[in-house]
Amino acid sequence: MRTDTIAAIATAMSSSGIGIIRISGDEAVGIVDRIFSMKNGKKLSDMPTHTIHYGHIKDGDEVIDEVMVVLMREPKSYTREDTVEIDCHGGVYVMKRILETVIKYGARPAEPGEFTKRAFLNGRIDLLQAESVIDVINAKSEREAKTGIKQLEGFLSKEISDIYFNISSCLL
Repeated sequence: MRTDTIAAIATAMSSSGIGIIRISGDEAVGIVDRIFSMKNGKKLSDMPTHTIHYGHIKDGDEVIDEVMVVLMREPKSYTREDTVEIDCHGGVYVMKRILETVIKYGARPAEPGEFTKRAFLNGRIDLLQAESVIDVINAKSEREAKTGIKQLEGFLSKEISDIYFNISSCLL
């Protein structure tokens, strides 16, 4: 499925040591190639999947932050699209500035839940797993977290599939 490229701040918007900006879609790598200067002088587009790279995010000649960039090529990413995560310093201004730069160079702001929606639409997770993501995010206890993770791993989906198979076998 060909898609536009989306971007969002994936961590809490508060001062912290690390912030993450996630970019997903057909142009994710190309956009980051235009704003990311690797210390070794290479381009992100020439790197293999599931690798981490050190350098600077720039808007033209202006250095915005010193970062680590994680590259995950489709289909082996959360959304099953090319995905890049920029691990930057977690200051609110820096995260917003990097997101603005990513958008300036071609991405659009992601809607709430859109990365998970894409994971569902691209067949990486089913509807029950997609719904469990919010359960994991909102978990306030170990039990809630474990239940959400179990559902995210497909436990409930498998149970339902097994029941469906048993019922349909009886009807034949």
